[in-house]
Amino acid sequence: MNIKNHTKTTLLAALVGLAISGTASAGKPVYVGKNIAAAQQVSMDKINHSTWDRLMKKYVDKNGMVNYRALKASASDMQVIDQYLGTLSTANPRGQASREGQLAFWINAYNAVTVKGILQKYPTTSIRNHTAKAIGYNIWKDLQLIVGGRPISLDDMEHKVLRKMNDPRIHFAIVCASIGCPRLLNEAYVPQKVKQQLDINAKDFFSRPQNFRHAGNQFQMSSIMDWFKGDFGANQTAQLNTISQWLPTAAAQNAARSGRVSISYLDYNWQLNEQAKAMAGSGSKAGSGAKAGSGTKVGAGRR
Repeated sequence: MNIKNHTKTTLLAALVGLAISGTASAGKPVYVGKNIAAAQQVSMDKINHSTWDRLMKKYVDKNGMVNYRALKASASDMQVIDQYLGTLSTANPRGQASREGQLAFWINAYNAVTVKGILQKYPTTSIRNHTAKAIGYNIWKDLQLIVGGRPISLDDMEHKVLRKMNDPRIHFAIVCASIGCPRLLNEAYVPQKVKQQLDINAKDFFSRPQNFRHAGNQFQMSSIMDWFKGDFGANQTAQLNTISQWLPTAAAQNAARSGRVSISYLDYNWQLNEQAKAMAGSGSKAGSGAKAGSGTKVGAGRR
């Protein structure tokens, strides 16, 4: 199935302008990146993601687990993260850019800001330790990247920018630093191959038992597919047809296309996606997590 592209650059620019016009939050905002004068801002197509690519290759394994301990211990690479966030700040979100350039930019921005936020609090066991619902710091709302001279939160990057681009594969690319998330790709997304990268990670997502299990006409799926089901289609038949192309076996693909399946949702694992945690098992649950079967969204941020 081809992902429909109904969003033009001018519309996206308007959406981004809305997204970064201001972010309400319960805690005090924490800003990352730099305030860049309008005359120095460039198209998202011109943003160089090579430094983020090097960091991902160095500190993230093939399963998307991050060596936060080693990264935080490296003063030079901590500076590299800040330099990359400063590079992201030079983008003009209201300027013309290709759809691919915008996708790569915002996915990398979301992931880089999340990693930065975790490192600010590390050592920690879960991002849920830093997502206050009413009073106090909420990483999804209060950690804000300066882009084009204005702040934007993780919450707004996802819900007001990326989801508005009508490509559900973004849910397999943006990573909220949890084992239950899709894997953090150990390379940067780049405009030249972002479509292929999104397909690769979508297929990887459904290949993992923590995210998808199939037996007969029974599907068990990540709670991501419950929380954001509307992004995959207007009803269950459409949603199943959308994901069928990424399922790991012909039997699962055929079952999805038939529409005659029963769906339940797997418990979400909020433990930190840290390499040292990998041996704990993908099915274990973080103490502050929630059961996906409840169908309840957790918090006001990504999840």
